[in-house]
Amino acid sequence: MQRVLKWFAPLLMGGVAIFLLFFLISINSEHVYIESEPLVLEQNITHIESQESWLNHFSKSERLGYFYPVNEVYVKVDLNEKITKVITYKLSAKVLDPYQLFCLKEELKRHELKYYLMKNKTVINLLIYSQDVNKLNSLVAILRNYKISASVEPYKEDY
Repeated sequence: MQRVLKWFAPLLMGGVAIFLLFFLISINSEHVYIESEPLVLEQNITHIESQESWLNHFSKSERLGYFYPVNEVYVKVDLNEKITKVITYKLSAKVLDPYQLFCLKEELKRHELKYYLMKNKTVINLLIYSQDVNKLNSLVAILRNYKISASVEPYKEDY
């Protein structure tokens, strides 16, 4: 086995050297290539009489003035219309332990409400903004079963 390994590396290197030698000879063979004449660029340019472009058509229009290339839009605003304000309500709940948080999230999924969770070191506050006060009040009643205190009040944005 040692004899085979002793001669394996030199035989492999010799085989690679012979392969490279034949490869380089085949690439650099003395085959004569017939050079062809260089390509000639033909200068046959046909002159087409310029047709009237669309821009020139507008400049020679019989109408005077500039016309915008868009449709005109008229908007009518009824200023006498009553403006009703939609009231947004905020439900805030303080969650004390992880079980209450789990129960609260499950109820929110069931009621299909989106919420905002504010987490401090000691207290987790959950805020829900909705315009349906009945839905929020029913949620507060359900949360009382889980001993979660929640309150609903009108939300006012502070600018």
